[in-house]
Amino acid sequence: MQSRRNLLLTAFLAASLLVCGATYQLALRRALADQQGQGAAQLQIVALDLESILQKYETLPFALGFQADVRQVLADPGDAAAVDRLNRAFKIIQQQSRAVHIFMLDAGGMTLASSNWDEEFSFVGRDFGFRPYFREAIQGRAGRFYGIGNISSEPGYFIAQPIYRRPDQAPSTPSAPPIGVVVVKVDLAEFEHTWRSSEAPIALTDGGGVVFLSNRQQWKYHSLDQLSGTQQRELEGTHQYADLPITPVAALPATLREGFGPHVARPVTQLGWQLRLFPSQARMMRSATLATLAAALCMLALGISLLAWYQHRSRMQERRQSRAALQRAALELDQKIALRTQELTAANQAIAARFEKLQQTESLLRTTQNELVQAGKLAMLGQMAAGVTHELNQPLAAIRAFADNSVKFLARGQTEQVAENLEHISSASANMGKIIGQLKGFARKSGGQVAQVELPHAIEAAVLLLARDIEQQGATVTREVRHCAHILGDAVRIEQVLVNLLRNALDAVEEAPVKQVRVLLDIEHGQAVLRIRDSGGGISDEVAPHLFEPFFTTKAGSRGLGLGLAISSSIVQAMNGQLSAHNHEQGGAEFVLRLPLLQAPGP
Repeated sequence: MQSRRNLLLTAFLAASLLVCGATYQLALRRALADQQGQGAAQLQIVALDLESILQKYETLPFALGFQADVRQVLADPGDAAAVDRLNRAFKIIQQQSRAVHIFMLDAGGMTLASSNWDEEFSFVGRDFGFRPYFREAIQGRAGRFYGIGNISSEPGYFIAQPIYRRPDQAPSTPSAPPIGVVVVKVDLAEFEHTWRSSEAPIALTDGGGVVFLSNRQQWKYHSLDQLSGTQQRELEGTHQYADLPITPVAALPATLREGFGPHVARPVTQLGWQLRLFPSQARMMRSATLATLAAALCMLALGISLLAWYQHRSRMQERRQSRAALQRAALELDQKIALRTQELTAANQAIAARFEKLQQTESLLRTTQNELVQAGKLAMLGQMAAGVTHELNQPLAAIRAFADNSVKFLARGQTEQVAENLEHISSASANMGKIIGQLKGFARKSGGQVAQVELPHAIEAAVLLLARDIEQQGATVTREVRHCAHILGDAVRIEQVLVNLLRNALDAVEEAPVKQVRVLLDIEHGQAVLRIRDSGGGISDEVAPHLFEPFFTTKAGSRGLGLGLAISSSIVQAMNGQLSAHNHEQGGAEFVLRLPLLQAPGP
């Protein structure tokens, strides 16, 4: 079945190619015939126009021979007055007739008078005896010639007529030869401007096939065929084309000879000129291509129709087969759907059970994490207990002393000293309340409430909690707040993180010669950046990878459980922040806390 289908397709493609090829050849021939017919009609109009212009000037040199001063100048070339009158007459007639030049030659070919006598390239005194038009006219015939002027270098059509001794004298005979020649030079360049409106190339060639007028400027002074040696020597003798090298048009580059090929020709004048029109090959090929495309579209439509019929026939057969297959498939599908539904129901139940278990696990994890955070705070409070006791004992001792003194002052009636002691007692009580409030706030279990936190206040609170430890170690804690940054988080947990980091920094400088801790708050790229830098020994390469792991500690004895940094990192991550550590280039360790800003920073 497949081989038969391929055979039919191959036969149809071969028939389509044959039809398209035949259509192209027939359309090309018809287009060529149409172009040649149109070209012949166009050439007839152009030829008639050209011949009418040439006929217009044909009798002008003959009429000029009857000028009163013509024979006077020929008889006496030294008569300056007659020569001047004749020059001026030629000038006026040349301007009125729109000829290029009018001039008169004696029997030897020397120019005696000219319409351009007063111009730089005057013809007067020039010998044109070598020109064919002079040789024809001096023999008593009308001379006609097209060439490039060897004085003005301007191309033109020359018409020459003989001048006889008497105006009524008959054409030349052996006993009465011409005594001079009158020549009129006509410009034919306006024809080229007219021909430029034609898309097809038009050329006017001389008897030797040399193009001297054309709407393709690149073809001018090139021959249609290779010139023979005789023709080359003849052109060199007459200087017809200013001794330009005459090469065939076919030798030009492809872009310059575009359109050169088969043409239509029509003879013009008695000089053997040929007016040639080269029909557009591209237009003929376009016409043939369009006809071929139309034939191809017809064959394509036929092929599509045959294919549609064949497909319809095949579909009808397939539809009958598929109807039976669908009935079988529907029964199998119902069975598979029922089985799949049972599997999906069981899977959904298992997923629901796993999800419930996952929720329970997550709840337990959150509870455990909160308890671990609280345990870390209480452990930190245990470490600070001695310092807190000292901070409370000092105000209590002061209060007792001031109270005893007040009793004595009252007994003596010194009420002013009593009032002063009471103020000291009130101040000491306020300090104790501040310390106890700070400890109470730090120790309470966080409810997980999120609010605006001002980081400078959190830093001050953390430093206050560690004030006793700082004093006992003789350490210096400097705070540099470049921007008053606000974040969104839990104030208690933020303080817990800061206490842990400051506690670690104090432990790091405990054995250092210079005990200095620096806290720097700044804003970078829309984040609050808090740097805690110490002057200790830094972080070793062995410790750095495990720094934030739970229960990892470098402190000896019971000074630490290894949970502080792990809890702090967990708290920071919960607030979409980041906690990192590294050794500073100036020595010591530096912990960097980055948290997203809540609002635009203030100075």
